Amino acid sequence: MLVGSGSAVSLSRQVQGTGGSSAVSKCSAAARGYIQDRFLRLLAGRRRRRAPLIHRGYYIRARAVDHCVQDFLLKTQSLPRTQILSLGAGFDSLYFRLKDMGLLRHTVVYEVDFPNVACQKATLIKRMKELSALVGDTGGEGLGAITFSGEDYKLLGVDLSELSELERTLEEAGLNNEIPTLFIAEVVLTYMENTRSDALIQWAAEHFPQACFLVYEQVHPEDPFGSVMQQHFSQLNCALRSLAQYPDCEAQQRRFLGKGWTDCSVMDMNEFFTCCIPEDEQQRVQTLEPFDEYEEWHLKCSHYFVLAASKGMEPSWTPLLPSVTVPRHAGPVGMAGSVPAAVCARLSGSPGLRRYGHHSVLIKPGVILTTGGFGEENGQHCRMRNFHVLSKLEGYWKAVCVTQNIPDKRWGERLYHTVSCLSDTLALVVGGRTSPSSAGLGMLWLKFPKTCNASDPDDVSVEPVSLQPAAEAAASRWRHSTTEMTFKGEQYLFVYGGRSALEPVLGDWYFLHTPELSYTAIAVEGPVPESRHSHSACSWEGGVLIAGGLGAAEQPLGSVFLLRELEHGFQWQTIETHPPLVPRYSHTAHVHEGKLLLVGGVWFHASSVPGITVIDLMTGLCLDYVINVGHLEWPLMLHNHSSVFLPNEKELLVIGGGGNCFSFGTHLNPEPVALRLSSILISH
Repeated sequence: MLVGSGSAVSLSRQVQGTGGSSAVSKCSAAARGYIQDRFLRLLAGRRRRRAPLIHRGYYIRARAVDHCVQDFLLKTQSLPRTQILSLGAGFDSLYFRLKDMGLLRHTVVYEVDFPNVACQKATLIKRMKELSALVGDTGGEGLGAITFSGEDYKLLGVDLSELSELERTLEEAGLNNEIPTLFIAEVVLTYMENTRSDALIQWAAEHFPQACFLVYEQVHPEDPFGSVMQQHFSQLNCALRSLAQYPDCEAQQRRFLGKGWTDCSVMDMNEFFTCCIPEDEQQRVQTLEPFDEYEEWHLKCSHYFVLAASKGMEPSWTPLLPSVTVPRHAGPVGMAGSVPAAVCARLSGSPGLRRYGHHSVLIKPGVILTTGGFGEENGQHCRMRNFHVLSKLEGYWKAVCVTQNIPDKRWGERLYHTVSCLSDTLALVVGGRTSPSSAGLGMLWLKFPKTCNASDPDDVSVEPVSLQPAAEAAASRWRHSTTEMTFKGEQYLFVYGGRSALEPVLGDWYFLHTPELSYTAIAVEGPVPESRHSHSACSWEGGVLIAGGLGAAEQPLGSVFLLRELEHGFQWQTIETHPPLVPRYSHTAHVHEGKLLLVGGVWFHASSVPGITVIDLMTGLCLDYVINVGHLEWPLMLHNHSSVFLPNEKELLVIGGGGNCFSFGTHLNPEPVALRLSSILISH
């Protein structure tokens, strides 16, 4: 796990630090029931409770490795002897788990790590009766690099980048080249220089006639999440060295096939979770803790892969064959063009818009009100209390924070709410949440003077809405949509979907007659859309267009529905797109001259990130455009953002967006970005 020169010692310490942090995170996940492993707490040392997002991330890592290891042991159980060689094992508990489960009857496990890590682990094993009783001690340690030696467990202190020394030590410890061998490299190879990790992969193929190689590590450095991930590891002084040469799953597959391995399959972790984990286990994990960071979970999973390579195995080793058949959605067929992104002149460094899970709405021409979300306020990350007004004066946007003149508790510092502007002095806030375990926050009126703009930012006042009981359920949700519509010439708000503290996904809807917000029962016919949250909804021809979203199994949806007015009610109508819309969620949407514009979002197709998708509502033609971020000096994350379409300028203003990038830090888009759509709206 070492570069092997100059700053080798300091680098080895940094890499070892990642191993210690990983052990603590796995231990926290085990304590919350994600993984069953009573040995982690003995090996991790310090204990610290991690966030649910971290628990899920380490769950999928542990599950992928266990899945492949147990498959190897199952396929070779009739053979007299096998062995496992764990490279850069750190304080992993794999041996103790397998031994405790009775799975090592004819298998010897060899673990290799830096000498000081191996020595620390050996000391721990000897000190802990629970561990030493399982392994037994044959007294072979202290012989050169062998720090601990049991009958079926050998712990070796060797720098992996020194291949000749590694080979000599393994031979000394009794590794047998002639029996089936599983190599494990769990976030290890990427810390080595590529020439050294390539040599290790090739050495394993050349020296072991029957061998399997399991790899788990990072992928996709080029997109916004990948950029934040790379920066994190660079700041820890342990850069991810594999990524430039092997940036995606296909490149990693070619790497192994080109280094002497005859079979190689690879999956990113979204695919692994969906295809290789049984549905009941998926549901168990999804309900262990209150959770509402779907975007970051799926982005994390799209940036890690599991790879299984083999040679000389009869029958061949194929642990990554899907056990569940799910529809495979291809990514975009091709990009129809690009849309330039530019920061708004004179808005640089404006406070208050570094946030996500907020809502921005055009309250009158040239004036945008942004409320709620989680972000940066007075140098601290918190739920946002202040409102924010952007107004266009003499061709430039000007920004100001507005402190509302109400008690904090009534506003509730909410995330994932909606705001509907009903007049130039009145808007309605529906739903939202504080924490994922809280009930929805109901409805509020926002009242602002006709003169409200950034040059004269009068306070925005907030008043509670008194709802009839039948309408209260409409407000107890978040990640929903609220859309203006008409029925028989009357104005209504259509509240649809979302989720609540009790229901992870909702598929119901409410018609609220404005302005008094009375609940009205209106007949709806046609095929009911699948329950969803984090979808988009737009007004169109008196009805509502619903697109995408996250469904019941935490799977992105690619359907588009129109709720169309009939004489006696409404009808759900499916809009067929061609090519089919790539499933996505956490996007925003706007309609312009018969075209539905989808902005950003999260999808499982990992080779690119969603840009702008234009759907012609007359023909169903669906075209994807990449966003050209060449003029931005920071990664543009287009999820959990809000956007406002300015039809006269044919311009989209993207406000906020981002989130917690797993354990790599929080990224908030620092300033609003203008997307100029004139070329694609004319040419489309």
